[in-house]
Amino acid sequence: MKFKRMLGISAMGCLALLFLAAVASQAQAGQASAADKTFVKAALKGGNAEIELGKLATQKGASDDVKQFGQQMVDDHGRLGDQMKSVAGQIGVEPPTTLTPMDKALEVRLQALSGDDFDKAYIKAMLKDHEKDLAAFQKEANTGTSSAVKDAAAQGQQVVSAHLDMIREIAAAHNVTVQSKADGSAQ
Repeated sequence: MKFKRMLGISAMGCLALLFLAAVASQAQAGQASAADKTFVKAALKGGNAEIELGKLATQKGASDDVKQFGQQMVDDHGRLGDQMKSVAGQIGVEPPTTLTPMDKALEVRLQALSGDDFDKAYIKAMLKDHEKDLAAFQKEANTGTSSAVKDAAAQGQQVVSAHLDMIREIAAAHNVTVQSKADGSAQ
């Protein structure tokens, strides 16, 4: 009889622990604001695009620096994506698996190009994208409500900033400039 009672108490204790774990998980998800969730989803979508376009650059790039940058995008955004998927799971966001229509259109446009035309179009796209992404990662790192999302954004910000520096160097080497929407200046 004592054994059954102890077993019952142990089972209730296990259920209580499972319940508390579920509540804690829900609390973690509740700490993330709608803006946090939107950021995570957008970051994952952008990362998917960087990977696919990076693969394309390794195949179609005419210059070694474009091919190497493309491979860097595949490697780095693959790692960032894995980290962000973990955060997405914590806050209840389903990771996207497809490219946005805009990213798909860019991929199709780049697939139709070759040689120097491909390199220049890819460089321009990466300049614009990394400038936009850096601003988004900085904003989330500074204003996010979920500590997990803020930490991921801060780590991602460092990577995106390094990518922006790299693509700016490549753009200079290829004489590629892009109009900045913010101030109208060429970069």
